Amino acid sequence: MLNKAILVGRITADPELRHTPNNIAVTSFTVAVNRPYSRNAERQTDFIDIVAWRSTAEFVCRYFHKGNAIAIDGRIQVSNYTDKDGNKRRRFEVLADNVSFVEGKNASGASPAAAGEPVQSQTGAPVSFESGNMDDFEEIDLGDDLPF
Repeated sequence: MLNKAILVGRITADPELRHTPNNIAVTSFTVAVNRPYSRNAERQTDFIDIVAWRSTAEFVCRYFHKGNAIAIDGRIQVSNYTDKDGNKRRRFEVLADNVSFVEGKNASGASPAAAGEPVQSQTGAPVSFESGNMDDFEEIDLGDDLPF
C-alpha cells in the first residue's frame, strides 16, 4: 500500500504556529495548486489543506508566508466527523513530512524556481527541510545589500 502526496503550490495565508496541550508545535495552512491546462479551458486551482507538526511546523511558520511557493511531500489523511447541525462530514488533508523552497526571495515568474523546480544550494543539493533540526538552517541578515 502506498499513500504519498507531492504538491507544489502557493500558501494562501500566513501560517500560524500553535501548540497542543503537551507543547507540540503544529500549524495548518492551505496551498493553492494549479491543475494542468486542458483544451479550451481556463486553468483551475485546487485549494488543499496541509498540516505540519513539530519542527516542520516551526520551519514553515518561520520561513513561509502568504503567496510563497512551497513544495510539500507528505501523505493524505481522511477524518470523519459530525458538524454542529448533526451532518456527517469527511475532511481530507495532507500531513507534511517534508517541505522545500521552490523559489528565491522576490522571484519573478521567469525563473526556473517559479516554474516549480526546487532551488539548488551552492553545493548543488536542493534546499529543503526533512523533519530535521532547526539548526540545519541559518538565518543570514544582509541588511539592504540583498543580491536578489
